[in-house]
Amino acid sequence: MFLSKIIRPSQAVKFNLQLLSSSVLRLSSSKANGFSFELTQEQKEIQDMARKFAREEILPKAPHYDKTGEYPMDIIKKAWEVGLMNPGVPQKYGGTGLGLFDCCLMSEELAYACTGITTAMEANELAQSPVMLAGNEEQKTEYLGRVTKEPILCAYCVTEPGTGSDVAGIKTRAEKKGDKYIINGQKMWITNGGVANWYFLLARSNPDPKCPASKAMTGFIVEADSKGIIKGRKEWNMGQRASNTTGVTFEDVEVPAKNVLGVEGAGFKIAMGAFDKTRPAVAAAAVGLAQRCLDEATKYSFERKTFGHKIAEHQAVQFILAEMAIGIEVSRMAWMRAAWQTDNGERNTYFASIAKALAADVANKCATDAVQIFGGNGFNSEYPVEKLMRDAKIYQIYEGTAQIQRIIIAREHFNKFQQQLQ
Repeated sequence: MFLSKIIRPSQAVKFNLQLLSSSVLRLSSSKANGFSFELTQEQKEIQDMARKFAREEILPKAPHYDKTGEYPMDIIKKAWEVGLMNPGVPQKYGGTGLGLFDCCLMSEELAYACTGITTAMEANELAQSPVMLAGNEEQKTEYLGRVTKEPILCAYCVTEPGTGSDVAGIKTRAEKKGDKYIINGQKMWITNGGVANWYFLLARSNPDPKCPASKAMTGFIVEADSKGIIKGRKEWNMGQRASNTTGVTFEDVEVPAKNVLGVEGAGFKIAMGAFDKTRPAVAAAAVGLAQRCLDEATKYSFERKTFGHKIAEHQAVQFILAEMAIGIEVSRMAWMRAAWQTDNGERNTYFASIAKALAADVANKCATDAVQIFGGNGFNSEYPVEKLMRDAKIYQIYEGTAQIQRIIIAREHFNKFQQQLQ
C-alpha cells in the first residue's frame, strides 16, 4: 500500500492520513465489530509508515543527538512534513484527525528508534490535549492551527521545582486585573520548554489556601515570547537527551482573559484530564523501547558464544528473553485497551494508569535484562543497550510516577468495588 512504500510530500501525506483516519474509525473502533486483535489494513499502513520513518530517519541519528544533546529540529521538520507530528489534531484545524489508538501505533514505532526524539515530537500532544478538551473554537483554531501550519512546538507547563506529583501544591499565581491576568511563578522540568511557541500553563487563581485544587487552579494558553518569560538552560539528563527540558520563569507576565481555558477555577480538572489521553501514548512509547531491548538482546544472543555455544542456546538466557517477551506483549495489550476506550468515548483513567505503570516497569526491566545479556559490552556506551537503559528510567517518573499510577489504580478499583456493593 502507498503509505508503507513511500513518504510523500507533506500535503499529500496529510491528506492520505486524513482519509485513513476516517476509515480506521469506521472499521476498527466500533463496538459492533466485537473483540479483535487484528489491525485494519489502514492501521497497518500507518504503522508501516511510522516504522519506515523511525528506522530510516531517526535510528541512524539517535546516537548523535544522545551524545550532543542537540535538539532534533531537522527530524521534527521531516516528521511534520509527512504527517507524523500532531496526528491527533482534528482535521478542521489542519491535523490528520487520527484516533488515539492509531496515534499510539505511531508512538510505539517511533520510540523503538529513540525515545528522546519521540518525546521531543510528542510533547506537543500533551500541551494540545487541554486545548482540545476545554478550548473554545477561537482558541482551537488559533493554537491547534499554528502547529499544523508549520513545524512549531508547544509545551505543557505545570510541574514546579517543589511540586512534581503534588500538582495541587503549585505556587505559580495568576491575579486578574481587568481583562488580563498577571502570572508569577516558576516551572521546572518542562519538556520543550526552551523551544515552545506557546504553553499550556496551570496557575493558582484563587489565593485562599483553603480553596480546594479543583476550584483554585486555572488553565491558560500563554505565548512563549511574552514579556517577563525567562527560559532556563537545557537540563543535561541521564537519558532522553534529545528532548529539550528546561525551567520556565514567569515574572509579571500578562495573559489576556480570552486565553483562559474553559472557565476560571477549572484548570486542575483540565490538566489532569489530559493525562487520560496522553498516558496510553506514553505507555506505547515505553513498549517501543522495550521491544527494541528484546530485539537487540536476541540478536546479540545469536552472535555471542560462550563455552562453545551461542548464548541463545543457554536456558538461562532463553528464560530472560522469554520474560521480556511476556512483559512486552501484555504491556502492548494494556495500552491498546486504554486507547480503544478513549476512541469509543469511554472514561479510561483506570486502564490508562495500568498501561502507563506496567509499560514503564517492563521497559526498565527489559533494559536491565538487555544489558545483562550483553554482559560487559552492555555497560559500554558503544553498544545500544546502555542508552536504552538510561532512556527507560524516565518512564517511571514523568506523566505521573509509578507510585502515582498505583494510587490512581487503587482509587478507581475501590470506587468500582463500592459501586458493586450498592
